[in-house]
Amino acid sequence: MGKAQSKLSPEQLSDLQKCTYFDKKELQQWYKGFLKDCPSGQLDKTEFQKIYKQFFPFGDPSRFADYVFNVFDGDKNGTIDFKEFICALSITSRGRVDEKLICKSLFIQLYDIDNDGFISQEEMLRIVDAIYKMVGSMVKLPADEDTPEKRVNKIFDMMDQDKDGRLTMDEFREGSKKDPTIVQALNLYDGLV
Repeated sequence: MGKAQSKLSPEQLSDLQKCTYFDKKELQQWYKGFLKDCPSGQLDKTEFQKIYKQFFPFGDPSRFADYVFNVFDGDKNGTIDFKEFICALSITSRGRVDEKLICKSLFIQLYDIDNDGFISQEEMLRIVDAIYKMVGSMVKLPADEDTPEKRVNKIFDMMDQDKDGRLTMDEFREGSKKDPTIVQALNLYDGLV
């Protein structure tokens, strides 16, 4: 594939400033770090999983990393380029809760695995199970959430307003605002970057 350009062009910087919460200097620093880890300018799924493993050494983050990678890979070419990476990082680290909840290309798409516009209990269970495997024994959970099934049932009891076994995007957004654990997860990276 070859080596990516060593600096962002003025046009690229301007474009990225318009769609992120990073300034020019931050974008240049992030780009330099991205190229250090990914000299080709492309991050593949294996490398992405390795990054997650560094953050979650006591669990198995591979399935969750797969789901997140698929969301970040906006053009579905099997790699994440710098723009896909930095836009996702901007929303997850500095975006407002409403942006995080509304951004279909991130959180809602993460749960809506088959992209049908709804989140089924099975889809939610797949993600929650992957999260539980990722965090391993690092987190002590309350008795009513100590299994993925219990957590998903609790979420659906609270969010599924029409009790049809699937969540609309509006139900997910509104329910997420009411559930402090989901809002806390959305704000996990705030202030870190």
